[in-house]
Amino acid sequence: MELRVLQYFLAVAREQSIVRAAESLHLSQPTLSTQIKAMEEELGKQLLIRGTKGSRKVTLTEEGMILRKRAEEILNLVQKTEKEISLSDQIIVGDVHIGTGETDAVRYIARAARRLYMDYPGIHYHITSGNAPYVIEQLDKGLIDFGMVFGAADLTKHHSIELPFRDTWGVLMRRDSPLAKKASIVPEDLWDKPLIISRQENSGGALTSWINRELSELEIIATYNLLFNASLMVEEGLGYAVGFDNIINTSGKSSLCFRPLFPEKKESMSIIWKKYQIFSKASEKFLETLLNTRFSETQDGIPE
Repeated sequence: MELRVLQYFLAVAREQSIVRAAESLHLSQPTLSTQIKAMEEELGKQLLIRGTKGSRKVTLTEEGMILRKRAEEILNLVQKTEKEISLSDQIIVGDVHIGTGETDAVRYIARAARRLYMDYPGIHYHITSGNAPYVIEQLDKGLIDFGMVFGAADLTKHHSIELPFRDTWGVLMRRDSPLAKKASIVPEDLWDKPLIISRQENSGGALTSWINRELSELEIIATYNLLFNASLMVEEGLGYAVGFDNIINTSGKSSLCFRPLFPEKKESMSIIWKKYQIFSKASEKFLETLLNTRFSETQDGIPE
């Protein structure tokens, strides 16, 4: 399977039309149709459902949707590799790809990048947000260089450095809600409340052990992947969101407030990268700066 033909296929998937895709690729429609047909024969699967006579729209089969996802990943990885090779000279420039969940500890990455920028302004950073399974999947596929994850890292697959930060668990709520009058939230406070929890916690996690209830016994009204979206649900009165502090701004005229859990629950976090990873010079220099930043901040006694 040629990369060129994968690009043709993605153009058809994007345009939902062989005619429009051919125009965007500057190919004749018969040439493009022949290439896509040859790909289907090579894979032994139908990838497109052609429209009826009078309709030029095409849709993807289930196999076509799988190929679209993988083709995007393959071409992104090829592009990333080409950049790294073309820039692998004495001048340190290039891209560093980082995956992370929502956490105030992203400041740690920003501090390292700021220090590095003074000497290497040609290094650029690309941040992808998602939960831990998503970040680890992207890392293992080689689509990102580093991941920031909560809890202990899997040292059989990854190297890691623990960060001098701890995120505090708590509840995001409206200021006019009954629980807002409390200084902290105990498990019983949430047993009968409509809760909005992270998708990762919905599969069992830190919340389950703290709250002393099975999730099936609680009123989980919604799940979220990004706390910002959950905060909008809270603002509209849907429920109480359980998550980390310092992600949503609750100061000033905000209608929201944050109350920590009691007993207190904090989460450690690490930056991880694949074992036996061959880094670009930009990523190598960034890792070196991360390690130096961690050492200096640990020495300075950064508060948790």
